[in-house]
Amino acid sequence: VFLSLQLFGTIVWILVASTRVPLPLLQGWVMFVAVTAWFLSIVFLCVFLFGYANRIAVNWNQTDFLFHGVTFVFYFGAFLLQAATTSLHHFPRKFNSTTQEKILADHEYNISIAASV
Repeated sequence: VFLSLQLFGTIVWILVASTRVPLPLLQGWVMFVAVTAWFLSIVFLCVFLFGYANRIAVNWNQTDFLFHGVTFVFYFGAFLLQAATTSLHHFPRKFNSTTQEKILADHEYNISIAASV
């Protein structure tokens, strides 16, 4: 389970980092969740691989359940924010009175959809 979190967390991290960030507050939270979940799952993986779980008196079933529950809530919130950013694709962004371009270019729109999923 931890390895799948590593894989998908890294993919989200790469996809979000490869786009231009039109709304830093929204996509900053997505990056925070991806990086934090990635780091904490590495810590859990190391705890179990190196046998520290036997030396630390913690209910690991409850800790694992709590970790995955919190991670689910954070990732779901990050999904909603990334999807909200993606939905703004067609709105124009005004740089000055003569120039308008989309908030997300077509390529960035596709990457943002992949990151949302």
